[in-house]
Amino acid sequence: MKAGTKKIIAVICLGVLCAWTTKLTNNITKAQWLIGTWENKTPKGSIYETWNKTNDKEFSGRSYIVKEKDTIVFENIRLVQEQGGLFYIPIVKNQNGGLPVRFATKIVSETKLVFENPQHDFPQIISYTKISVDSLLAEISGTKNGKERRQTFSMKRVN
Repeated sequence: MKAGTKKIIAVICLGVLCAWTTKLTNNITKAQWLIGTWENKTPKGSIYETWNKTNDKEFSGRSYIVKEKDTIVFENIRLVQEQGGLFYIPIVKNQNGGLPVRFATKIVSETKLVFENPQHDFPQIISYTKISVDSLLAEISGTKNGKERRQTFSMKRVN
């Protein structure tokens, strides 16, 4: 193979690698609409989920309930862009021995985020669907005790 041909192949490979890396990096930018504080009003009170941008490759989130003057956090979440993709990594109070559980990206778009971990007990799927700039639908689903289950949380932006 001639030296000129090798250089052309190297430039093409570098271009493909750059495009692939940019695509991975852009996955987390597609999730920017999640940033903010969201509320799900229930008969027992309000559940909140707050998302912040930690850096260009990570968002941090937490789910909590405010009862009287107390804030009770029941889940801390990391949304992390790694070389292998975008991962949703929650730590849920009193579950999984306090250890994080990784959910891999199944769908990432400007209006939908779906994460999956088929080995997890429940849920196996976590999703967020942007309804509007101030409204989203969060959902957990999967199999629990041999039965299909699904819980949805209609959330409104509060900030």
